[in-house]
Amino acid sequence: MSIDAQYFAELYAGDEDPWAFRTRWYERRKRELIMACLPRQFFERIFEPACANGELSALLAERCARLVCQDLNTTAVSLARQRLAGFSHASVELGRLPADWPGERFDLIVLGEIGYYLDADDWLRVIEQSLSSLTEDGGLLACHWRHPIDGCPQDGQQVHAMLEQHLPLHRLLLHDEADFQLAYWTCRPRAIDLEERCL
Repeated sequence: MSIDAQYFAELYAGDEDPWAFRTRWYERRKRELIMACLPRQFFERIFEPACANGELSALLAERCARLVCQDLNTTAVSLARQRLAGFSHASVELGRLPADWPGERFDLIVLGEIGYYLDADDWLRVIEQSLSSLTEDGGLLACHWRHPIDGCPQDGQQVHAMLEQHLPLHRLLLHDEADFQLAYWTCRPRAIDLEERCL
């Protein structure tokens, strides 16, 4: 069974940054790696579910024309909206996957630290929804902690194994560390986009 909203409500009840996204060097380094792994300088539309307090969202907002963020926790949504207040092209919605998947198409979907909170059936639905929402040249980035998390129905290894099994896309990049795995899949195999954009 997927983790319910109460789990996250309890986390945020005692701390506005329960995973220390703002303060831990590990988290800052991981965000920088994620941004460095993106093969394009600029994306038209990005979707980031499970955006938490918006630390990664703020970096993504600098690289796109439209950013749609989502989280199932009201505190997280409020914090992310505050973090993104300077980006008029970014929105943060309250929603839970897979039920509240947006009805837009995206050229980048970022699935970061979300898969292990979902059971295998819900995670498969998210993978299928991602595929149906990608533009013709879209990409999907996934990044997950590798170790088991108490109470979670899956671990990062299982989450990425399902991605490998069910994504009929080209894996452009795999960054594998002792503690997390980061991968990027694309609809069209290609090298790094060399086009320079004024951001």
